[in-house]
Amino acid sequence: MCRAPVGEGAKRTRIGSEELAKVLIGAHVSTGGGLVNALRRGEERACEAIQIFNQSPRMWRPTRYSENDFAAFREAYAHSKIESVVIHAIYLINPAGADRSMRRKSLETLTHALWVGAGIGAEGVVVHPGALKASSRADALKRAVKFICEALAATEGCDLLIENNAGSKQLLGLGFDEIAELIERCGGGPRLGLCIDSCHLHAASFDVRTPEGVAAIADEIEARLGRQRLRYLHLNDSRDQRGALRDRHADIGKGEIGRAGFRAFLSEPRWQKLPAVLETPGPGGHGPDRKQVQLTRRLWREGVKARSK
Repeated sequence: MCRAPVGEGAKRTRIGSEELAKVLIGAHVSTGGGLVNALRRGEERACEAIQIFNQSPRMWRPTRYSENDFAAFREAYAHSKIESVVIHAIYLINPAGADRSMRRKSLETLTHALWVGAGIGAEGVVVHPGALKASSRADALKRAVKFICEALAATEGCDLLIENNAGSKQLLGLGFDEIAELIERCGGGPRLGLCIDSCHLHAASFDVRTPEGVAAIADEIEARLGRQRLRYLHLNDSRDQRGALRDRHADIGKGEIGRAGFRAFLSEPRWQKLPAVLETPGPGGHGPDRKQVQLTRRLWREGVKARSK
């Protein structure tokens, strides 16, 4: 977990806290107008957890935050209803890339995200492990290991959460064995964790729609990485059938996973206490709104109730 700065206004981190007994449901929200506005937008959407970009996802140029920006965020966070904040690194980053210029920009950008995460007391930075391009899988994995080790060595206080991919052989993170190998070769330290995406799992042929299928996923994570590595959930329905190997998000309950599927997925006992954020298209393509967050929380409650009978 990120170690939030100590002092007035700092909010302790909550991932893995024994006092939590439910999934913390929320959404990816904009930081437009300043970091603090993300907390307000999260509260407007009835979020318990939020995810943000620390800079424009379409540009390499970092947003230059000051220590005053961080202090203002921590103070607002400490008095907000938001229980968890995580940063998603921008999609331009490729830890497995061979091009030297691209690797330099990627490393600078990820290091910046980890610095911002530590500054605001976020619980981690989610990153995709990278694309092979024209490389062999072994060479791409070797480069990703070196890249991640450099990013961790250059920063402190904020976790790095590796996200599973949707089954493409052109991307690293193809199954939990490969993510486990990546983490192990990076030293297996406590700052390395796992983020799983419901749409990615579904696209990669995992069964996320039944309690038995979700339990099998949890079993595999425990066996390959250890239960403590799972820190974060991305909640996305899928426009495509299971095993399609395509990462195309749909609003919760409006895709192939469906409402019944999310009841099963969210109510898995080993998911409880974890933050779970929607990255869905939302109305007009503007992201998840309050109704979607509330629907997802209702599906969680219904799933838990069904399991208790």
